[in-house]
Amino acid sequence: MTAGRAGASRPHGIEIAASILDADLGRLADEIARADAAGADRIHLDVMDAHFVPNLTFGPRTIRAVRSATALPFDAHLMTSEPGRFLDEYLDAGCESITLHVEIGEEIRPTLERIRAAGRLAGLALKPGTPLAALDPYRGHLDMVMVMTVEPGFGGQVFLADAARKIADAPAWLGPDGLVHVDGGVNGGSADTVARLGVDILVVGSALWRATDMAAEIARIRTIAQASRAAGAAWPA
Repeated sequence: MTAGRAGASRPHGIEIAASILDADLGRLADEIARADAAGADRIHLDVMDAHFVPNLTFGPRTIRAVRSATALPFDAHLMTSEPGRFLDEYLDAGCESITLHVEIGEEIRPTLERIRAAGRLAGLALKPGTPLAALDPYRGHLDMVMVMTVEPGFGGQVFLADAARKIADAPAWLGPDGLVHVDGGVNGGSADTVARLGVDILVVGSALWRATDMAAEIARIRTIAQASRAAGAAWPA
């Protein structure tokens, strides 16, 4: 990994990325600022094209419009069939990292190389049923691996524990500063499981936006995850 790339150093502890999928999109800038004030470490942007996944969200113009709401890193998760087609727009919108899906049909490596050439972090996400071996052609081109623990497309789904098992082996496809993200159904209960597997970034959505006190919920999830990592507990038999 190239030194000096934005956000490239491994966190001292587990970080919380607030996914805005379940936020009030009518006041999105305010919602992002609220997540920042509540203690989130990153903002996770779920971009969907109604083709790769059966849902449609927002694009680079929306991201650019809310970029000034926070100084936190923006992690764009492109659940789209042609991420390379509009990549420059996401870079220009101010995304510090861009993750695409390994399951797409277009050529992947050129897009990863363009992301890294722009000084941003490049990642690949895997659906629950996709094995880590699908990342083999991209060794040396990845800063992040995102393990999906729900089927991509909608928030509020139930965490798939079996899919989370990939977290433990994901660092093998990354350099020493690489980051493993987990996305899908992450809350106070599943945070314990993924922390034991060695995750770096927890993408948390509905658990935050539905909480009565977002700051307290972020602190609670972080405390659970850090304690589980520190305890070095093993995956249950």
